Amino acid sequence: MRAQFVLSEIGVGLRRNLTMTFAVIVSVALSLALFGGSLLMRDQVSTMKGYWYDKVNVAIFFCNKGDAETDPKCTKGAVTKEQKETILADLNKMDEVVEKVQHESSDEAYKHYKEQFGDSPLVNSLTPDQMQESYRIKLKDPEKYQVIASAFSDHPGVQSVQDQRKTVDKLFEVLNGMTWVAGVMMALMLVVALILIVNTVRVSAFSRRRETGIMRLVGASSFYIQVPFILEATLAGLFGGLIACGMLLAGRYFLVDHGIALADKMELINFIGWDAVLTKLPLVLAVGLLMPAMAAFFALRKYLKV
Repeated sequence: MRAQFVLSEIGVGLRRNLTMTFAVIVSVALSLALFGGSLLMRDQVSTMKGYWYDKVNVAIFFCNKGDAETDPKCTKGAVTKEQKETILADLNKMDEVVEKVQHESSDEAYKHYKEQFGDSPLVNSLTPDQMQESYRIKLKDPEKYQVIASAFSDHPGVQSVQDQRKTVDKLFEVLNGMTWVAGVMMALMLVVALILIVNTVRVSAFSRRRETGIMRLVGASSFYIQVPFILEATLAGLFGGLIACGMLLAGRYFLVDHGIALADKMELINFIGWDAVLTKLPLVLAVGLLMPAMAAFFALRKYLKV
């Protein structure tokens, strides 16, 4: 097969269908950018889960004097020193589940509350004795929260047992929802891109039906006739894939590191690194090359009959 002929046919096809080729490039670029973005979003959620699940604790909150008047579980009054020592001894025996136990006094709880909600008008209305003492428990396996809850929820002096992971799970539910939305949008854009590719190939094949008919009459094989059309679609996909890669790199650069600089403004979030972005680029390019080529190949089986 002469490369010069194939290249000339590609040039002819691109010139005749310039606007449709441009539409294919744009749609492929957007769909692949969403594809790469959804993959990165999943990596980000996984990274955040590993980061936060390693930091969240189970908290055993003790009854205080105020709870004794309002909470049915604290009708016997505030927690006693003996009750706290008993709970601590039981926790120390659960070495297969418990990694570390830290005591937070009411004064420390009040200090932490002021640090987190210093702008709230409620801060001035609270006093340290209204805050609850607690044991902050680091588990070896965060999934075993129920072991602590079942063992101490009804213990004398305990007001409640709370798993902080439930709080961050709500955030992860939102992020997972955003990932699914991005995936649906990506799928829709891929369908649009495939339709455009098929239509572009169809128009290109129709506009060159005379040339392909002559080639068929002189004995050219189907593969020889199809190659220029397939390469046209592949070239458009390549350009779209390169643009998508540029969008992913620009997004990571301007959203996280510079420009909006989320890494500086949201220090509590452990953002994925450049390595996660760079490892997705070959996959994006591969999909950008294969998707148009396969779409063109199957479309030509129907529309390139002489």
